[in-house]
Amino acid sequence: MPIGAQPPGRRGTVGQPYSALNLRLVLAAFGFVVCTVLAIVLWRRGWTVPGWLLAAWALVAVVDMVVVQLRRRARRREEGGRGHSLFE
Repeated sequence: MPIGAQPPGRRGTVGQPYSALNLRLVLAAFGFVVCTVLAIVLWRRGWTVPGWLLAAWALVAVVDMVVVQLRRRARRREEGGRGHSLFE
């Protein structure tokens, strides 16, 4: 496996690498689910401040999912509807 900025034959350059938007979307969704579940558990146990902090992180994850989805739609329009794997 060659050592370099990114695998050979991929889109992008060292100055403008390709983005892993699909992977970022999956990670944001995972963060949303985990933070929401933990916030609910903490609220039920009476720990309101940590519950609100986790709820705020869940909101940040939702905003990140919206931003990533908008970027994925723009990329799809630009490239003519070509699909991408999880890591590109």
